[in-house]
Amino acid sequence: MTKKMKLGLHTYTLHLWGLGQNWGIRADPRPKEIDLFRLMDLAVEWGLDGLHITGCDLETKDDARLEQVRKAAKNHNLYLEYNFSRDEEFDPRLTDKLADGIGIAEKIGAALAKLSLDIRRPRPLYGSCFHPEVMRQLCDAYDEILEVLPLLEKTGIQLAVENHTETFAEEVLWLVKRISHPLVGTCVDTVNSMGVLENPETAVEKLAPFAFCNHFCDHKLTRDQFGIRFHGVALGDGDIDCRKVYKTIRELSPADRITFEIEWDMGEDSLEQAREKEMDACIRSIRYAREVLKIGE
Repeated sequence: MTKKMKLGLHTYTLHLWGLGQNWGIRADPRPKEIDLFRLMDLAVEWGLDGLHITGCDLETKDDARLEQVRKAAKNHNLYLEYNFSRDEEFDPRLTDKLADGIGIAEKIGAALAKLSLDIRRPRPLYGSCFHPEVMRQLCDAYDEILEVLPLLEKTGIQLAVENHTETFAEEVLWLVKRISHPLVGTCVDTVNSMGVLENPETAVEKLAPFAFCNHFCDHKLTRDQFGIRFHGVALGDGDIDCRKVYKTIRELSPADRITFEIEWDMGEDSLEQAREKEMDACIRSIRYAREVLKIGE
């Protein structure tokens, strides 16, 4: 019998509103037009089941704040997942030591902590899977995860290692299989593999059987005389076969949640115009997930 899936939102979907992460503007983070607690209200209004949040959304990571977030999520009947990084390049608010990230997840009532490895790849990028410089970093991550296995066992938190934009699926699988622990799995992102010139459907097929969670995204590819570009778009508007990818995740992954994420492309719009378009893309993605993909049925 096919399992019923829940639907959650990655807060980066509304990053132009100050949520999720502010890529590449370390010195001038965008003001919060929507804070986490307002987003929880909206999530209930939109019929969502949960939120995938970051340190940017928490604003502070003291115990009082974390307890406030836990209570708010419980009152809204929303599950939470905590997204953090080992060494975030563009927005250091996402960086936590592994023990700290797992501890934050526990304190906000999340059953899962998602980890970005933040691998710094050598050039040339293509064909660099398992490059020696990458393997040294993977071995460091291996040691760090081994150290927190007792904490995972104590808290029951699942640790999900993501195929972030600088990591091949096989590298993530090597790490997870080498650790070989029931509380350590993957987070499968449906577009990130293109960042290392890897076929996204192939990456999903490889990672889904080990995936505790996911970032369900769509991108549109455009070509001009200089090459190709990836544009973040609403679900169903891009070049990812969302139906096929959803079927793969639903059938192969142990997760019972789809976390959609939009990496909206501002283009030539003003920030105000782009915010409105990003919000519209969010609403349309929820409609697509419910009406086309039938998530929740």
